[in-house]
Amino acid sequence: MRNLEARKVSTKFPVRVLVALFACLPGAPAPALAAPRLLTVAAASNLEPVLKEAVRQFEAAHPGVTVRTTLGASGRFFAQIQQGAPFDLFLAADARYPAQLVEAGLASGKDFPYALGRLAIWVPADSPLDLEKEGLSSLLHLSVRRVALGNPAVAPYGVAAEEALREAGLLERVKPKWVLGESVAQAAQFALSGSAQAAFLPLSLVIAPPLSVQGRHRTLPATSHRPIVQAGVVLKGAREPELARTFVDWLLGPAGRALLARYGYELPAR
Repeated sequence: MRNLEARKVSTKFPVRVLVALFACLPGAPAPALAAPRLLTVAAASNLEPVLKEAVRQFEAAHPGVTVRTTLGASGRFFAQIQQGAPFDLFLAADARYPAQLVEAGLASGKDFPYALGRLAIWVPADSPLDLEKEGLSSLLHLSVRRVALGNPAVAPYGVAAEEALREAGLLERVKPKWVLGESVAQAAQFALSGSAQAAFLPLSLVIAPPLSVQGRHRTLPATSHRPIVQAGVVLKGAREPELARTFVDWLLGPAGRALLARYGYELPAR
């Protein structure tokens, strides 16, 4: 009789309790976890310090998400994407590249501006150049044998540097000193290593370590070259299009705009 009562009582255990007890047994399969998600971003090199912090903040707010960034020259990425490079999101330093991807049917949705870049001249801390007094003319100094910049063929900041020199009437005199990097990041390495005695670099890079620690800079007037309108686009071949749009919303929102402003970018009207 007692055994029968015990069996009756045991049938009153909720199913969820039995499931929980079963999960605790040795050899029981672990409960399924949400699959990790990977967002791949191709980004202009000038965004390096911004994206380091942006990725930390975004991943912290979205558990299970990993953001993998690849940095380089916008023109290089544009060519790679045309050939089918598997990125979810493209953040370019020149608005023309995302716009052309939209026109070519390689984008998912419209392109969007996210920042206006500023160009600066950088020199090592012990340089004899007086950037504040002489500006671009200081590049004519005999101590300046090489001037680093991103290759204008693929790097928008290199284009801006060329325009600034032409506007100042110095292009033909300074151009023989050029040493071209495949991106502004490589141009920065030329300057940091001493291979160049001055460099045209994005303001976002020169106000962050190691450039901010090892040298000094002067920001060029925005009127010295065409505006550096930076824009992005979610790509048609994206494996995570919705996650890419979530990241874009974050970048264009209060947290993203505050981060961009902190690294010297001007912000487009919303």
